[in-house]
Amino acid sequence: MKRKLAAAIGIAGIMVSIAACGSDDGNEGSGDTGADAKELTVWLTVDAQNNWPELVKAADAAVQKKHPGIKINHEYYGWPDKNTKLDAVLATDKAPDVVEMGNTEMLAYMVNGAFAPVDPAKFDNSSAWLDGLKASVTYQGKTYGVPYYAGGRVGNWRKNLFASAGVKSAPKTYEELTAALDKVQKKEGDKFSAWYQPTRDWYAAMSFVYDAGGSIATEEGGQWKAGLSSPESVKGLTAFKNVVDTYMHGDKTKDESDRYIVYGQGKSGMIFGAAWEGATAADPKNDKTGKLRDNLENFVMPGPSGKNLPVFLGGSDLAVPVKSDAQAVAAEWINAFAGSSGQKGLIGKGNLPNNKTDLAPLKNDPATAVPATAAESSWFVPMAPGWGKVEKAQILQTMLQDIGTGKKSVEAAAKAADAAIDEVINAK
Repeated sequence: MKRKLAAAIGIAGIMVSIAACGSDDGNEGSGDTGADAKELTVWLTVDAQNNWPELVKAADAAVQKKHPGIKINHEYYGWPDKNTKLDAVLATDKAPDVVEMGNTEMLAYMVNGAFAPVDPAKFDNSSAWLDGLKASVTYQGKTYGVPYYAGGRVGNWRKNLFASAGVKSAPKTYEELTAALDKVQKKEGDKFSAWYQPTRDWYAAMSFVYDAGGSIATEEGGQWKAGLSSPESVKGLTAFKNVVDTYMHGDKTKDESDRYIVYGQGKSGMIFGAAWEGATAADPKNDKTGKLRDNLENFVMPGPSGKNLPVFLGGSDLAVPVKSDAQAVAAEWINAFAGSSGQKGLIGKGNLPNNKTDLAPLKNDPATAVPATAAESSWFVPMAPGWGKVEKAQILQTMLQDIGTGKKSVEAAAKAADAAIDEVINAK
């Protein structure tokens, strides 16, 4: 899921002793460390407790069958307070053995040595993990976690509104999309946003950058270098600016945090966001039109390149703290929970799986075809030691606001962003 990235400064003070415990032996981590453990402590968010407790019990049963008599403890936390509690316990000798992390939360902890490396070969379908999720558990060539489940981004529009402008079906190409938007924009007038696209929404903007062959930053020789001012990235940013200039007639200093609420007000025709946003906008408490529930339609976002627009892939990962004294059994529990059988259960609960093998059949099911197809093409943030500082400084958001409001040209804003990124992206 999209979660707030824990800034490295928040955990740096407790990581000195943790880093000394880490393994430098490659991807295998501690091997058989804790293979005979008598107790296991698993931290998950309340999502598992409320929505799929039977999958937790099934994983417990699988581990207990192999390790008779082992005691498995579970603690559940809400997203807002989980990391505060985790940071505190990691400074002690009572760390949990398995912990759930939002995939954007992983990097700061990996950089600071909080998690033990794991061997991907020990986990089901690891060779087919979704690209965006695989990136979130990988740092400097080692794997420090296991993808749990995924959530993607899709287009969503008011099909009745587009039908009234003569558009009968969802777009398959970017040309079809812009032609449809042009018709709605002309019909509804310049106070209406045919596409409500918040200017500071860097998740959407970077999708255009990656679609054009650009990137936020790339690594070479162990050093990261910003790439937003490259010709490819500028091409993508220009395409994003064209969307904002042409179809977004709201406040061009806003971010995406309340997009579903704005969408529910009925003054826009389309959004590009998390798959849940359309349904949430149609909730009676948000739908000010009273007509959204039966008239919203998700679709796979086409990109200007002619391919599906690559999307930021959110989700959760499972990691083993380096201070765990039951690392081997913890890995077994993770595979029992998020492996092949667990993925079937998670799919049944409406999640996207962590791998392309299980994702493929979902593309043929009308109920899941759109998010499953969209998730195939994804991108993730640079796994650089200073990425947390980039996010904290809101460098991308500032660049996009300067572009969207016309304060700077695309080229000038991108160059300024690159300079700001280069100052911090390689610093722990």
